[in-house]
Amino acid sequence: MLQTAIVEDRRDHPSREWIEVLRRAYPTEAELDRMLTRKMLRRMEPSQPGRYSMHELGCALHRFFDAQLDGPYEISDLRWLMGGASKIQLAFTLDWSEAGVAQRRRLVMRMEPEESLNSTSRLREQQIFTFFRGILPVPRVFWLDADGTWLPQAAIIYEWLPGVSTPSRKERRVAGIGQSFQPELRQKLGPQFLEALVRIHTADYRQGDLSAFQVPAENSTESALLHLNRVLRIWEEDRGFEFPVFDLAISWLRRNMPVLDRPSILHGDFRAGNFLFDEATGQITAWLDFERGYIGDRHRDLAWTTLSSYGNLAEDGKTFLVSGLVPLDEFLSSYERLSGLSIDPMRLKYYRVFNSLQNILAALASAWRVVRLGKTHQDVLVAMLEGIGHAQADEICCLLEEDF
Repeated sequence: MLQTAIVEDRRDHPSREWIEVLRRAYPTEAELDRMLTRKMLRRMEPSQPGRYSMHELGCALHRFFDAQLDGPYEISDLRWLMGGASKIQLAFTLDWSEAGVAQRRRLVMRMEPEESLNSTSRLREQQIFTFFRGILPVPRVFWLDADGTWLPQAAIIYEWLPGVSTPSRKERRVAGIGQSFQPELRQKLGPQFLEALVRIHTADYRQGDLSAFQVPAENSTESALLHLNRVLRIWEEDRGFEFPVFDLAISWLRRNMPVLDRPSILHGDFRAGNFLFDEATGQITAWLDFERGYIGDRHRDLAWTTLSSYGNLAEDGKTFLVSGLVPLDEFLSSYERLSGLSIDPMRLKYYRVFNSLQNILAALASAWRVVRLGKTHQDVLVAMLEGIGHAQADEICCLLEEDF
């Protein structure tokens, strides 16, 4: 018990020496390493309120624009944006002048809480949004505060785009979890959903500034290893208890790391709930939440998108719909046809295990820790995620049953 208490105190109050031990033990991408190190260094500091008032954030925006804009400006119509367990989102209208021309924009500030479920990079988010402008409907990023120099935490400010993330007729739920759509809406959204993933995976990452991303070596296991190390590091930083299924999955993943044939840009969280659409026309108006994106194996996105928890059964009670939109077999075959990229069943299985493990990590380690320390603005929602971790443990057991 004493040893457990010592380790637990180290996770709540990490030392610089222990942070360095974890960095050396689990090397990962440079920008992700910077984000994880920043997370732990900030955990050493006295805790700040997990919630910010609209007045506080309004004052912070004034400090930010005082530094960014030369002339007068006006901020109005501040309002919270609902949804999102990992980031604080505030919408507002900004009036200012640029090169003598009056500007008026509806904008969104997307800012980290004191400690996020996902220790991700706003710089990477800004770069990937900028990269996909003209390829996908994504918001234009106007400003970046990469390290929270002016705002309370790191943030990006981008244009507000219209649309909804869930059909209005649906009961309220965490967007994208078990999402369902009526058949007529599926017919409109499904092809766009599939086409967007193809565009992401076939885009040439060399044709834009993605300098905050690491390109893994082809014909090697580097990509799988870098992100397995990331998962292991966060597990050691955040967990509060032992979880044998996690250890079982890690053992299997170490033995079965796939060789990368072709680096692709990944969305990282490609599913219903992370795009906006016009309900009247069925047109997708925006792709959002690229915060987990990286350059790696396309099978990671494919496995994530086809997770059972992100889809549902069609009206026949038998056909599984990917993200509630496209039958699974049709989704995979159409992806191969449209992208010209093959799908390897073994790599797909590897990343299904990996993704389930990542969900366990988020639900039973990171979510548990940030709620325990009072560092999240969505403590009730984040605490509810624990059930997802146990469901994903069952998913791993089913996937690996024949291998043990």
